[in-house]
Amino acid sequence: MKKVIVMVLMGILPYMAISQSIFDKFEDSDRIGTVTINKGMLKLAAAMMAHEKDEETREFVELAKSIKNIKIFMSEDEGASADMAATMKQYVRSTRLEELMKVKDGDTNVGFYIKQGKNDDMVEELLMFVTGIDDKHGGDHHNFETVLLTMTGDIDLTKVGSLTRKMKLHKGLENLDEE
Repeated sequence: MKKVIVMVLMGILPYMAISQSIFDKFEDSDRIGTVTINKGMLKLAAAMMAHEKDEETREFVELAKSIKNIKIFMSEDEGASADMAATMKQYVRSTRLEELMKVKDGDTNVGFYIKQGKNDDMVEELLMFVTGIDDKHGGDHHNFETVLLTMTGDIDLTKVGSLTRKMKLHKGLENLDEE
């Protein structure tokens, strides 16, 4: 009987590990702000906005329907930011995410990584990592800000721009459409 239980546990263990994200450790940190949006909330938002007429909102609704979840981690703490950067690099290597794009604008660095989907326009996962200086009060007061976003689902890359604009994730991303 013990052998059967051990065999069942060993069979289930890999699936339990897969359901846990390497980034879940950030959810309990006092130094890192977290936003988690699951499929149910995305469906609700899509339903509430379904009758909007503007093109950007319609693209957002289509994209929201195809996303399983979104996790966003934000910190201004130097130690937490370093941990986020190290964890992100480890995750990108271990899951073999492909670098899609890097943007450096002054002190702001933005990196986009993807796991390819069923065709060139679709991805299973989109990871965005932003580090930089945020001038919150003007003048000499600057905060170092780090944002890590991971999104999973059946994501159409051609519609991701509408999502980042709607969510207003980081002011350094405002210029991406212009470049």
